[in-house]
Amino acid sequence: MQNKRNTIQRKIIYDAVAALNIHATAEQVYEHVVMEYPTISKATVYRNLSQMAETGELLNAGNMLGSTRYDHNCHEHYHFACEICKKVFDVEGDFSDIIEKLRATNGFAIAYGGIAFTGVCGSCK
Repeated sequence: MQNKRNTIQRKIIYDAVAALNIHATAEQVYEHVVMEYPTISKATVYRNLSQMAETGELLNAGNMLGSTRYDHNCHEHYHFACEICKKVFDVEGDFSDIIEKLRATNGFAIAYGGIAFTGVCGSCK
């Protein structure tokens, strides 16, 4: 029965990340989930987010603006974090030249290039 409960919790948490669609922090996900499921613990949300990122169900987008962010969009892409409004945006683009330069210059075997940019978004500029 524990596996079934865990599956339900994972779905609830995944759905929250997708519904928020903001590259949510664990705290934001918890605040969203607890509104509908007040008995869920913060530890359950944090643990499941971590496990789901490890299994590839969610993307751990890295530490941006002081907090780890989670994304339901798991295809390879990059991020831009606005220092003013604190929003995190998906950035689509081809940065393969940077990755290739790292490989050629340093001999790295890069599996994924998690590039994140920070600055000021168009709305805040």
